[in-house]
Amino acid sequence: MGIKLCTLAYVRDGEHTLMLRRSPDHREQAGKYNGLGGKFEQGETPEQCLAREVLEESGLVVEEATLKGFITFPAFDGTDDWYVFVYLVTRFTGSLRESGEGSLHWVKTDEVPALPLWEGDRHFLPWLEQPRVFSAEFRYQDGRYVGHDVVFY
Repeated sequence: MGIKLCTLAYVRDGEHTLMLRRSPDHREQAGKYNGLGGKFEQGETPEQCLAREVLEESGLVVEEATLKGFITFPAFDGTDDWYVFVYLVTRFTGSLRESGEGSLHWVKTDEVPALPLWEGDRHFLPWLEQPRVFSAEFRYQDGRYVGHDVVFY
């Protein structure tokens, strides 16, 4: 059993949120929408990982981001615990470009919960609007959401 450190960013432009629809080669995630992000590289800080992943997946340069929370996914892939720093990006530069991760879509923020998401995402997405920082544990079993616990600071 290991640990995976990751970032997850929700890029906002007014009333729209940039969402990534995963391509078919992402087996368990195929067709699901998510924010931008990914695993840390050796020696990276959460902010460096955030900036790199957003740039790689979208072509956008993060100018301003707020840490909104931290999520633990115990044995998410059946083996490793995933620890995810969740950010809201509210200022950026650059032009969108596609990546091999999937297709990018600007979606009205209030319509995001209706997309095909990981079930747990529907629980934490409203927390992005709060002034508090959250720390949560989301539990999945065989790829299915089974519950969560959260603390707000």
